[in-house]
Amino acid sequence: MISVNCRRGEVAARIDGKDYTLCLTLGALAELEDAFAAEDLGELAKRFSSGRLSARDMQRVIGAGLRGGGHAVSQEDVQAMRCEEGLAGLARVVSALLVATFGGAEEPAPNP
Repeated sequence: MISVNCRRGEVAARIDGKDYTLCLTLGALAELEDAFAAEDLGELAKRFSSGRLSARDMQRVIGAGLRGGGHAVSQEDVQAMRCEEGLAGLARVVSALLVATFGGAEEPAPNP
């Protein structure tokens, strides 16, 4: 289950059977700029809008979002995480987080 608060840039998701809030704070975005060798937020947004993300990319976004949401997790912790819906569920978390942060043509509808 994923719910989104676009006003706060937050995504609530169930990962590993636990409820988490993910948020790409300024610090989390700086972490992603470093990870993707992006010069600025525009370049980072362009990379994400390409629609092509690797598993490593998804792992980095989820990790930064978790840390931005106040959770003390390492990238190794994130590597081992699972979602009830599998890879598709994790992809939905990443998509919702990117839309909540950067906006998009359509904002994701909250899941009841």
